[in-house]
Amino acid sequence: MTSILHRLSGIRRLMRTQGTKGVTTAVAYRLVNKISAYVDLAAAELPVRNEDLADSASLHPSVSGMARKSSLRIGWVCTPPAGGSGGHTTLFRMVEMAEERGHECTLFLYDKNSDDVARHEEVIRRHWKNLKAEIRSATMGMEAMDAVVASSWGTAHVVATRAPETASKFYFIQDFEPYFYPRGALYALAEDTYRFGFTNIALGEMVASRLRIETGLGPDVVVPFAHDNVEYRLLPRDAATPARSGIVYYAKRAVDRRGYLLAKLALEKFHDDHPEQEIHVFGDRLSSWSIPVTNHGSMSPRDLNVLYNRTIASLTFSFTNISLVAAEMMAAGNVPVLNDHPFARADLYAPYAIWTKPNPSAIARALSAAVTNPDIEDRARLLTASGGSGWNVTAEMVAKTIEDVCKGPAVHEFDHRMLEPHP
Repeated sequence: MTSILHRLSGIRRLMRTQGTKGVTTAVAYRLVNKISAYVDLAAAELPVRNEDLADSASLHPSVSGMARKSSLRIGWVCTPPAGGSGGHTTLFRMVEMAEERGHECTLFLYDKNSDDVARHEEVIRRHWKNLKAEIRSATMGMEAMDAVVASSWGTAHVVATRAPETASKFYFIQDFEPYFYPRGALYALAEDTYRFGFTNIALGEMVASRLRIETGLGPDVVVPFAHDNVEYRLLPRDAATPARSGIVYYAKRAVDRRGYLLAKLALEKFHDDHPEQEIHVFGDRLSSWSIPVTNHGSMSPRDLNVLYNRTIASLTFSFTNISLVAAEMMAAGNVPVLNDHPFARADLYAPYAIWTKPNPSAIARALSAAVTNPDIEDRARLLTASGGSGWNVTAEMVAKTIEDVCKGPAVHEFDHRMLEPHP
């Protein structure tokens, strides 16, 4: 009885000091602690099955020069995607280029909890219509592949343990993934993948520099971080076109490197100063905010381009490699407000974007500066003109790397005339 009274007293105190929200938060924390006693949450975060964990110290270097032919059988290993996934979209661009160059591609999906990929194939065929690759489970065998490409730290372990020894192995590295975690077990397991002996292909200078500094291993190849300059562009405007208004926020609540909490606090401040500016949200659908937002959910590139073209500014964060959406917003003339950090600047040339300190007040001031700028359309044209190259160069470099490694150094017939004495 004393214990119950003590808890009721604590609840009343929380209600007085923090209201219903404080009580809800306290109950949630208590529930998580209770669940943790029965469920191994750390193991639940592990993206691979225990039997698929590899050890860099016991692996042999990847083979090369085993497939001297023009058409290769290339396996690409990835996790099952959700529609609109940026990392998968980038990877699938590499696959499509390899197919254009005449290679036979197979997509090997790795689902930690299931060997059935039928439901995932339906998602891929619906959202990535240009992809021709056969789709199979990575757990059902990768025989007959000349090359196998990992696309994340979890799939790197899978390639190390499941790919045939005769296949050349590659790692298409889109981010320095140990940074996704605190220093600990998952950080260590992710970092070890760079020592597996694969041909490491780093996407951009941020990844390349982190490999050198954090692991002492330079990448084998660095390919340029690019942007989609086909879907995202400045749309024609005339006298009847409404003036740009409002801002856009790309929300990813469960991905802390995307700065969700910072964005929420900043947008609340921004709304207090500019209630006339509509706040559009895509990605995750948001509810229970103290300010009004317009939820769009998952959007197609075409619809996103229209939204970027009719709004003034946008909020997008990344605390590791730069987000794809920043350059896409710029291509549509939308001013991205970005967290100022060497990681973000390493692969995005954005002199007309707004770089700001990552705190709510500074972010709100940056958004305010964007929507009150008297030359909004002039700035939109400058943003569009400052865009970088498209993905074709990057995809060609990835495909060429795979081709060169698989074919190995050129083999020349021995010229016996070299042994003959000179006359």
